[in-house]
Amino acid sequence: MRVAVAQFSAGMSKPANLERIADLSARAADAGARLVVFPEAAMCDFGENTDDLRSLAEPLDGRFVNALGALASRFKMTLVAGMFEAIPGERLIHNSAVVVDPVKGLVGTFHKRHLFDAFGEVESERFRAGEEDPLQVEVEGFRAAVVICYDMRFASFIERAADQGAELLLAPAAWVAGPLKEEHLSVVARARAIDNTMYVAVGGMAGVGYAGRSAIVDPLGAQIAGLGDGEGVAIADISRQRLKEARTRLPVLAQRRAARLVTAARP
Repeated sequence: MRVAVAQFSAGMSKPANLERIADLSARAADAGARLVVFPEAAMCDFGENTDDLRSLAEPLDGRFVNALGALASRFKMTLVAGMFEAIPGERLIHNSAVVVDPVKGLVGTFHKRHLFDAFGEVESERFRAGEEDPLQVEVEGFRAAVVICYDMRFASFIERAADQGAELLLAPAAWVAGPLKEEHLSVVARARAIDNTMYVAVGGMAGVGYAGRSAIVDPLGAQIAGLGDGEGVAIADISRQRLKEARTRLPVLAQRRAARLVTAARP
């Protein structure tokens, strides 16, 4: 399967962001991609820390997801993108990632589990944390797990997805820039791939204050496609044969499962 990660700088105008998503989707489709991962907050940027995002949040049957559905159908590929999801009657909203299939439409939603209360940011002041494990969906015969940005720093969280069958990790991200932060993103993406012998695809946010650095990493930790800090699309092919070879050469997944069975069997 050919996979794309699409990177752009989302602003506060949702129509303008949808135009960029449409343009980048067309570029990914022209390159033969069957799956494209956009950034966290692709629908609308976070703005200032004091901005109230409730008026910009949408339900899952709102304009943004419907527009993604039309693009997925038009380009015959699955789209993954970040959005702000309204919670009826609540002051807080969800930081969500949606997966939109070209035939079935919306097939899954993940609510960011680990909010970015770090490096001076306090995401929990505006968002409600999700409670679920990583979302898992089928994409072109691959079992894909979906998380959002900061979730990638929690190794055991990603391990649970791999132990449950995930072969590909999809991570919309708006990785905040800062000293060594770009290196953190590269290290974390490669580490999660190696930890679980799985492919990792990170769609990153570009622009002022963000690291960019979208990447596709193979199951042994080699970056096979990526971007710097500008807008664009990066493409890579992933294969079941490569996945099988990696898990045969480095059987950490099978060994971890076996170790847990032994631990569970002890009185």
